[in-house]
Amino acid sequence: MSELQPIVRCAVYTRKSTEEGLEQEFNTLQAQREAAEAYILSQKQNGWHTLAQRYEDGGFSGASLDRPALKQLLADIQARKVDCIVVYKVDRLSRSLLDFARLLSLFEME
Repeated sequence: MSELQPIVRCAVYTRKSTEEGLEQEFNTLQAQREAAEAYILSQKQNGWHTLAQRYEDGGFSGASLDRPALKQLLADIQARKVDCIVVYKVDRLSRSLLDFARLLSLFEME
């Protein structure tokens, strides 16, 4: 008898420091999302599913946590709408080691 895997709701967070190139039909935010979605799909057997909500901060530096999509993501985590965050690279979340450590502690508390 097989057990059902719990569903893991995965949010994809993307960021680019400048607005340069974001007007293109296919830009780096889309490329980051596609890579993250491909990884989530590879974990389908573990119950992972991509959330439709987009968390995209185009034109925002990773030096600060003051970014609209990141704030929305954190609010959705607190509201228990997100189980897992997938990013193309860790520096998309933050370029500050101290801020990254703060984010990790927030994620662990939720």
